[in-house]
Amino acid sequence: MCTHTPKCPTATSSDREAAHVVASHPEQGWSLLCNAVLLFEDTGELLPDGQVIAPHRPVAVAA
Repeated sequence: MCTHTPKCPTATSSDREAAHVVASHPEQGWSLLCNAVLLFEDTGELLPDGQVIAPHRPVAVAA
């Protein structure tokens, strides 16, 4: 349960990555968010229900 004010977005919200980081392990490339989402440094995600969200880094535009 989120105790932040305002409440963090849920794991099913489109803005779920805006939740507070509660554990960070940059040496391993992941962070645990308040909404129980595992956020990986390549922008991939693992949701609490086991659903995998593929990395979604912005694609660089050639100038």
